[in-house]
Amino acid sequence: MSKKLCEKIWRNGEFINWEDATVHICTHAIHYGSSVFEGIRCYDLGGRSGVFRLKDHVRRLFDSAKIYRMEIRFSQEEVVNACLEAVRVNKFKACYLRPIAYRDFGPMGVNPLKNPVSVDVITWDWGKYLGEEALEKGVEMQISSWQRNATNTTPSIAKCAANYASGALIKMEAISNGFSEGIGLDVSGNLSEGSGENIFMVRDGVVQTPGISHSILSGITRDTVIKLARELNIPMLERTISRAELYTADEVFACGTAAEITPVRAIDHITIGAGARGPVTTRIQKAYLDLVTGKLEDKWGFISRV
Repeated sequence: MSKKLCEKIWRNGEFINWEDATVHICTHAIHYGSSVFEGIRCYDLGGRSGVFRLKDHVRRLFDSAKIYRMEIRFSQEEVVNACLEAVRVNKFKACYLRPIAYRDFGPMGVNPLKNPVSVDVITWDWGKYLGEEALEKGVEMQISSWQRNATNTTPSIAKCAANYASGALIKMEAISNGFSEGIGLDVSGNLSEGSGENIFMVRDGVVQTPGISHSILSGITRDTVIKLARELNIPMLERTISRAELYTADEVFACGTAAEITPVRAIDHITIGAGARGPVTTRIQKAYLDLVTGKLEDKWGFISRV
């Protein structure tokens, strides 16, 4: 982020200028990856902004912090309000939000327990993560040579910065090889997730995805897709998926707050289905985008209006 993305950043209960949102070089998170964060989207609902599943994201932030024994000094409600206020103060109609809790400057060394925990909320304008055409035409992915961490190494259900070292290796390898994104396997060689997305496949009309025991982040967009599939009477299954099954799937799509619902047209240069966005992916993608933009009834109360 080389350019100025917003005017104000919320830090520890107050707004500060972009230029002042710096940390010391001895901050624990810089040396040891000791931060947890969320990625959240705010959509223009046609004159009013709405943040999608804000409370669920903030709850996961606190869950991640609890796993890493990080005491956040604010309540979940206070962080929710800080996110809404950050959108308002920076005058965004639509944007991406990044609340982050991190071990700040304190004693140097691996032990983080005496380092204070700071909380920031950053906002910026972030378009389609995998490109404007990706939602319609799909992207090409590769199976990465890098595996995802085993569940008892660093916990995948915690959205911790340290986990994204693995994601960065997967992403860089894919980009270097001419693909848009990489897909990681778990330690048993079965499907895990992308560098920053959950992966679904469709076979004979059944939507399928790995369970959380396969070193995946329990994605909030993933949960939304599962709910929408059931709402659309599309069969839904969580199970172990082998690498080879991806090649023979009728459809594959990735999902995440940044990626939204992105079709995958090929994996390892093997065409998936017809090599285009499939009918099941189309239905789920439309339902999702209609939901987040206020065109579909929000029966779950997922949207927090600014």
